[in-house]
Amino acid sequence: MKHALPLLTALVALTPSLALAHPHIFAEARLEVIADDEGNVQELRNVWRFDEMFSSSVLLDFDTNTDLKLDEKELAELGEVMRASLADFDYFTTLSVDGKPENVQKPDAIHVSFDQNQVMIFFAVKPEKTLPLKGKLTFGIYDPSMYTAIDFPTDEDLVAQGKTVAACKREVVRPDPDQIIAENNATLTEAFFNDPSGTDMTKLFATRLELTC
Repeated sequence: MKHALPLLTALVALTPSLALAHPHIFAEARLEVIADDEGNVQELRNVWRFDEMFSSSVLLDFDTNTDLKLDEKELAELGEVMRASLADFDYFTTLSVDGKPENVQKPDAIHVSFDQNQVMIFFAVKPEKTLPLKGKLTFGIYDPSMYTAIDFPTDEDLVAQGKTVAACKREVVRPDPDQIIAENNATLTEAFFNDPSGTDMTKLFATRLELTC
């Protein structure tokens, strides 16, 4: 695993002086929740576009032939590093049914492109077990360490697809950070802000898609 990319959250372990609870990597995201014809969640499709500074560090590390671009072999290597690195963080995926967390499988691959000086990745994760569209289902993407800020530019970047989704009520929730802090003042201690990965409180701040079926 290369110097600048023990990837995303894993960077914190190599740069403890930077491991304060605020983002150092930024990404714009799109999440598509795909349902099958039987009324089950089939997969969650992700597209993430990273900021130019982080993308530049990736280019420096993975441009092995030093031609200032990433060829297919270099992009494939980058994708495999990401696939291995993000496994420990469940691919930044939060998935729950009626408040109960559900696990996801490891993606078959993470596909990477390098366009206009920015890294983009594409991958899909599937629920670990059959997940019917019943009750209140919550989907989100966030980094539990708060080292990476993943933003959905518009509500339309969180979508649910499939004819069986039509029976569900869809809502995009964008929590107000000030309200979250006020409501959880006793829990959000200094220890949390120094090491938020030790708790699951960061999900309170994350934008999410809720389906009530």
